[in-house]
Parts: sequence; C-alpha cells; structure tokens
Amino acid sequence: MPAVGIPTSGNNKEYVGNLTPYVLATCIVAAMGGLIFGYDIGISGGVTSMDSFLKKFFPAVYRKKEEDKTTNQYCQYDSQTLTMFTSSLYLAALIASIIAATVTRKFGRKLSMLFGGLLFMAGAIINGAAKAVWMLILGRMLLGFGIGFSNQSVPLYLSEMAPYRFRGALNIGFQLSITIGILVANVLNYFFAKIHGGWGWRLSLGGAMVPALIITIGSLVLPDTPNSMIERGQHDEAKAKLQRIRGVDDVSEEFSDLVAASEASKQIEDPWRNLLKRKYRPHLSMAILIPFFQQLTGINVIMFYAPVLFNTIGFGSDASLMSAVITGSVNVLATMVSIYGVDKWGRRFLFLEGGAQMLICQAVVTACIGAKFGVDGTPGELPKWYAIVVVIFICTYVAGFAWSWGPLGWLVPSEIFPLEIRSAAQSVNVSVNMIFTFLVAQIFLTMLCHLKFGLFLFFAFFVFVMSIFIYYFLPETKGIPIEEMGRVWRTHWYWKRFVSEEEDHPNGGYEMGKAGQTVKTV
Repeated sequence: MPAVGIPTSGNNKEYVGNLTPYVLATCIVAAMGGLIFGYDIGISGGVTSMDSFLKKFFPAVYRKKEEDKTTNQYCQYDSQTLTMFTSSLYLAALIASIIAATVTRKFGRKLSMLFGGLLFMAGAIINGAAKAVWMLILGRMLLGFGIGFSNQSVPLYLSEMAPYRFRGALNIGFQLSITIGILVANVLNYFFAKIHGGWGWRLSLGGAMVPALIITIGSLVLPDTPNSMIERGQHDEAKAKLQRIRGVDDVSEEFSDLVAASEASKQIEDPWRNLLKRKYRPHLSMAILIPFFQQLTGINVIMFYAPVLFNTIGFGSDASLMSAVITGSVNVLATMVSIYGVDKWGRRFLFLEGGAQMLICQAVVTACIGAKFGVDGTPGELPKWYAIVVVIFICTYVAGFAWSWGPLGWLVPSEIFPLEIRSAAQSVNVSVNMIFTFLVAQIFLTMLCHLKFGLFLFFAFFVFVMSIFIYYFLPETKGIPIEEMGRVWRTHWYWKRFVSEEEDHPNGGYEMGKAGQTVKTV
C-alpha cells in the first residue's frame, strides 16, 4: 500500500516563467509578516522570566519562585493568570482569522496584511505602557488580532506569487521571518533584562512596534497577486501583473487556468459550506490535522517558555535567557536548510526526517531531566556538563522542527487548496493552529507541574503519530502548479475515493505525469 501513487507515464506540463528579481523582492517583503508572530513568541517567554515584570504583575508567582526555595522546580511557574497573559493572544487570533478569511477573499491579501500590521502596532503600544494586568491582556488581544490577519494572508500571498518550481523555498520565507523574530526577541530580552530599574520589559513589549511597522508599510507597497485580482474581476490588470512577475510575455496558459479556477470559485455561494463537501475531504483533513500536529510537537513549549524552562531545570536567569538565544539561532539556521532543500528533497522527506529527529531528542531530554530531577523536582546543584547536554539535545530537537514541521506546517496547507475554498480553508488552518497554540500555552505550566518530566513523553507520542500520518496520508506536492494541485489527491491510495473523475476535472482536467508534474487530459 503506497503512501502516494503517482503514475510515471505521460508528458509533463510546465508553466513558463522565471524567478524574477521583482517577485523575489516582493516575496521577501511579504514574508516579513512572519516577524510579528515570531517576535511575540520569543518576547513573551523572556518577559515572564524577568523578576521586575513578575513582581509588578504576578507577585504570587514571584514569591513562589524566589521566596519559597523548597518549591518543586516543576511547579514554580504554575499560574493560570500568568499563562493567560501568553495565551490570550491566540484566542484573539482565532477570532481574527475567521474575519480575515472574508477580507482576504473579497478585498485581497494586501488589505488583510495592512489590518494585521495596524492591530499589532496598537497592541504593542498598550503592552509597552501597561500599568495593570488588564492592559497586558488587552494589548495581547490586539496583538492576536494582528497575527490572525497576517497569518491568514501572508502564506497565501507567497504561494500565489511564487513560480511553482520555487514555491516551497519562497513560502518558507514566512517561517524564516518567524524564526528571525524569535531570535531578535530572545537577544533583546537578554540585554533588556540587565537594565537597572527593572523597566526593560517595557522595551521588550513595546519593541513589537518595529515588526508591526515593517508589515504595515510593506502591505502598502506590495502588488496584489494575479489570483486575487482575477477573483475580483480585474482580468487585464491581472494578466499584466502575471507577465511582470513571471518575466515573460506569453503567460496565456497559466492565465487561462487562473481564470478558469476563478470562474469555478464564483459558482460557490458559500465557501464555508462548500468546504464540507466530500470532494474536499482531503483538503479539510489537512487543514485540520497539520496545524493540530504542528502544535503538539511541543515546539511552542520550547519557544514560548524557553527561558522559563531552562530556569526551571536549573539554569540561572541570565543563563536561561542566553540558552533561549542559542535555541533561537539554531531555529534560524535550520530553517535555511529547509529553504534550500524543500524543492529538491520534497515535503514528505523533510516531514519524516524531522519527525524522527524530534522523537529521538524528546526521549533523551526526558531521560536527562527525569534522572536528575526525579518526581519531586529537586535537582540540587546541576553540573555544567549536564546542562550542556540538555541544551544540545533541545537544540537538535529545535533544528528538526525548523526544517520540517515548522515551515511545512504553513507551506503545505497554503498550496493545496483550490481557489474556490482557499480563503475559507486557510482560515480553518489558522484557526486550528491558534486553538491548539492557546491550549498548549495555557495548560503547559500546569502539565509540567503534574506530569513532570513525563511531559516530554506526552509530546513525543504525538510526534510518533503525526509521522505515521504523513507517511500514509500526505501526497508529495513538490513541483505541482498551485492551480493544478487537486490532481495529487486523485492518484493517492486513500484520498482518491473522495475525489471522483468528474469532480476532479471540471474544466477539461489534468492527470499526474512524471516527476509529480501535471498533464492535460482530453
């Protein structure tokens, strides 16, 4: 029973076009929308490990951490109020992603990016000036609205602008921006924590205005995608734009396919209801399961709470912040590996290799922490070499995620949806991502307190399950033009039962050809 069935006969179909400097620059600017998401992920964990921040807003947590030296290390940060500060953002992002689906479909990807930047900027200002917990929560919710809009629009924008042969690498620019945002936040936290007077956390939180400005200004200067322009009836402008971004005059074949896809999408009165149709069962499954598994790798536990986690396992405050900088650097470098390899090695290879790497590292980290801390959470003096071993395996785990489930969790869903359900399906993808990001962020510290070192085994179980899922149920999408992507389901051993011949070929149709390409059928 093969995981993917692709016929090896027939002629290849290829759209003309090059990776022009114009489209490269455009995709780089758009990908910077990931900075706001990454900066927030990195900044929240560092701020919540700063004593001055805890004393002002969460004094009970500070007392548990500093004054009661007998407290179980696993439980010293267990506070639902503290985790609500982090996780409230993701409830707001969930709501925003649903609204953003309509905005993205009817008014284009650019406007959704603009809303994302402006809302994120407002949240950064309120958080930087916060005087009470309610201001922190309000600011976090505005940040969440901004992230919901940007995460809805940026991956779609990149997948639609990129030539199909380079779509993977250009789309992963979004994840690279997320990792850069995390790294910058970790570096700033390290230095701002040293500011005398204990107000460095204000700079950390208020600094989110910088990535917000980048995506706001970027959204004003970026062109809209030909797909989006066609969807809104601007056919002449769309053809001219397609000629410019492909760098050739003859784009008639790709343009006609885009128009055909748009005409089909206009027949759909309610894309949300249409998404539930049997023929879209594969797309809906991926829109739900990929972000679900992505969050249950446990990566956000590391990235949200890296300083808190390292502090908990025996590092000092400065050392824990520096360890977070190290993991952030690994994250950036490993994402570049994915950019290089995703269109060479394919999505499935990276998914499976990364899953195996994460699983092994989680088992080793569990053994290391369990052996030293036991179940009572009192490790005594942690040897330097022991701490280094833990950091090395956590970094190896982060690397595995950063070239597999990190970027591919955004790339694959954004490239597999046909135009008629694209905005709605991407909204489902973002919503599921935000729901489970919220749940993991909200309950992680409580789970750490109760499951202790077994928490890493909890996430390792899901890494194993999701690797099995990828092996059997995800077809390879490397090198398939985005508007022809539906044909991969028809050749898959399991999903082909949901996609009939008639449904899969509404406009003449295509079949899979050699090397994962598509060919026109008669």
